[in-house]
Amino acid sequence: MKPFYKVTVHYLQENKTFSLDIPEGEYILRYFESKGIQLPFSCRNGCCTTCAVKILSGELDQTDGIGLSKEMREKGYGLLCIAKAKGNIEVETQNEDEVYEMQFGKQFGNIKSKAGNPFDM
Repeated sequence: MKPFYKVTVHYLQENKTFSLDIPEGEYILRYFESKGIQLPFSCRNGCCTTCAVKILSGELDQTDGIGLSKEMREKGYGLLCIAKAKGNIEVETQNEDEVYEMQFGKQFGNIKSKAGNPFDM
């Protein structure tokens, strides 16, 4: 029999908190949805940042996703669509634009500054 882990999600945009006991190895977003709880998501593939969360306590298995850099994961961010709990965990949803900017803003800023404005002649 698989162990269960308590997963608590603070859904900041809706000012709600949800907790479920999730079987080991289950995707968090999918499991919450199966219980009728809607959380933010878009791609379901770990490629965007719509379902991004900040980990308050515990640890996530995120080996199935590519949407967050190693640096962002080390700072305690995760993606619920591809995340599995590795024990009891507490997370809070994030603003997608802020997470996107933290991760990709520097890269796009560098490209823009190196390329210059194509309309300047």
